[in-house]
Amino acid sequence: MRSRGEKLRRSGRNNFTENLSAMLEVPGVATDVFNSKNLAVQAQKKILGKMVSKSIATTLIDDTSSEVLDELYRVTKEYTQNKKEAEKIIKNLIKTVIKLAILYRNNQFNQDELALMEKFKKKVHQLAMTVVSFHQVDYTFDRNVLSRLLNECREMLHQIIQRHLTAKSHGRVNNVFDHFSDCDFLAALYNPFGSFKPHLQKLCDGINKMLDEENI
Repeated sequence: MRSRGEKLRRSGRNNFTENLSAMLEVPGVATDVFNSKNLAVQAQKKILGKMVSKSIATTLIDDTSSEVLDELYRVTKEYTQNKKEAEKIIKNLIKTVIKLAILYRNNQFNQDELALMEKFKKKVHQLAMTVVSFHQVDYTFDRNVLSRLLNECREMLHQIIQRHLTAKSHGRVNNVFDHFSDCDFLAALYNPFGSFKPHLQKLCDGINKMLDEENI
């Protein structure tokens, strides 16, 4: 006969992934200033209020990564000329990052998924190095290379979350990667004479810092 504690643990595990989407239904941004750090904090508070385990209490989105997210929002808003769409893309990115962290930190992945997660981390690191290198070294930018790396990350991510998250979450992943892997967007971002040059500089400064801190 199982103890009450065992039943609670089993119940918590069975309901864990079912509750992920509800946990991350974060209210929209109330002001004209989009702040990814505030949005991440809102999401974390909502999660923490509903989870039995508090192992997620450590910060998932730190100051450096929030600065990168804010810059991604600015460049996306400027490129799309659509504030609402830019907010949606970055919100979906934040939700995806937090959900992935919850699954990982709460030991929800099997051995195959853990192995894929390690490959995913290495691919994201390669992507970050490439983003910075294309900015720092003249005449090396190749939109097709960046787009391919982003889509490889997308496919790995879909595989990792396949057993755990809903079709809606997969749709969020596609929304994020459809935008950032778009070759026209990448060409505009890396245009040395274009209006996005200051954004790219700030993005690469932030990504470089994340690389130095071994956070990506």
